[in-house]
Amino acid sequence: MAARLKQIFNDKIVPELKKKLELKNTMEVPRILKITVNMGVGEAVADKKVMDAATADMAKITGQKPAVTKAKKSVATFKVRDGQAIGCKVTLRGDRMYEFLDRLVSIAIPRIRDFRGISTRSFDGRGNYSLGVKEQIIFPEIQYDQIDQFVAWTSPSPRRPETISMAAHCSKPLTFRSASR
Repeated sequence: MAARLKQIFNDKIVPELKKKLELKNTMEVPRILKITVNMGVGEAVADKKVMDAATADMAKITGQKPAVTKAKKSVATFKVRDGQAIGCKVTLRGDRMYEFLDRLVSIAIPRIRDFRGISTRSFDGRGNYSLGVKEQIIFPEIQYDQIDQFVAWTSPSPRRPETISMAAHCSKPLTFRSASR
């Protein structure tokens, strides 16, 4: 069974975007290729158990086992050594990606304290969107912790307005703030 958001995207959003953007082929409609979730765990330098807890939390959130990222070079100021575990990451594609995006948009993001919408400034010029999450309490799957997370989704559309339009259609309950400060 396909993810709920994937069915909505294919049945409703693609025809709407095709008409709105005046595209001839449905394959021209901007799509989400993958979602990348990164977590930096600075406390893992001092305590190795923190890294295990972080990977377990990310596995609960994404439904997929994360890959542990290691330091590329030593930095004495941060007491980081070359090859030391400092974070974890997950790349989601297909049904897992749509399920995660559905939970992120409909459950997690509305739980952010003082939420006033998603900024359109987070879209880069190549169709990618980046979202930083300071608190994990917005995800109902895990216990409260203070580890930063970074969520990014990638779209093959080279034009920023098309990607913003696609994101606005995918995340109906969310509001997008303008790019002005």
